[in-house]
Amino acid sequence: MVRLFGVIIPDTDKVLFGLTKLYGIGWINGAAALKKAGLTTDKRMKDLTEEQLKKLTAIIEKEYRVEGDLREEVSENIKRLKEIASYRGIRHMRGLPVDGQRTKSNARTKKGKKKTVGALKKEVWAKMEAGKTAAPAAPAKK
Repeated sequence: MVRLFGVIIPDTDKVLFGLTKLYGIGWINGAAALKKAGLTTDKRMKDLTEEQLKKLTAIIEKEYRVEGDLREEVSENIKRLKEIASYRGIRHMRGLPVDGQRTKSNARTKKGKKKTVGALKKEVWAKMEAGKTAAPAAPAKK
C-alpha cells in the first residue's frame, strides 16, 4: 500500500488510476504529472521505486492543490459567498442547487425527500372525515 498526501492507494492499482483517488487530481492532471515525472501510465503502484514516488510527490505538491489544501480553499470560498449574501451563497445556505439547475421537477439530491404541501391522499382525507363524524367519547367519570 502506497500512501500519498494521506490517502492510501492499493498496490494493485495502476499509477494513473491511483492518482485519481487524490482529491483534486483527475485523469488529465494525473497523466500530466506522470509525464513530467517521466513515468508510464501502465505501471502498477507496487512497481514504483521510492525515488519515483518522491519525484511524483514533489511534482504534485509543487504544481497542484490537492486534498486538505484544496478542500480548505473550496470551503473558504463557499463561506465567503455566504457572508456577502450573494445569490450563490444564499443557495448554499438553503441547500438548493447553486449553478442554475431547475428545481421544479428535479434537485432531489439537494432538496431531500418530497414533502407534499396542501394536498392529501383520498384515504387520509376519508380517515380524517370519519374521525370528525364519529360520536364524541363519553366524558370520563371522576
